[in-house]
Amino acid sequence: MESGPAIFAGTAFTLFGAGLLLWTGVRVRHRAPVAHGVSPATAVALATLFGAVFLALGLWCFGRV
Repeated sequence: MESGPAIFAGTAFTLFGAGLLLWTGVRVRHRAPVAHGVSPATAVALATLFGAVFLALGLWCFGRV
């Protein structure tokens, strides 16, 4: 019964984290701004940090199943 929500949360967090990391990498590679109105270094650092955190959180949720 409890594995259903953990699988859903793990999937959502993992997809979001991986998508954010992929999107950030593509934007950096094309030298496009990651976030408008923010320092490029700050935007890349925060987007990478949050992408990694969400990916790790998703993997943690899968580990709880």
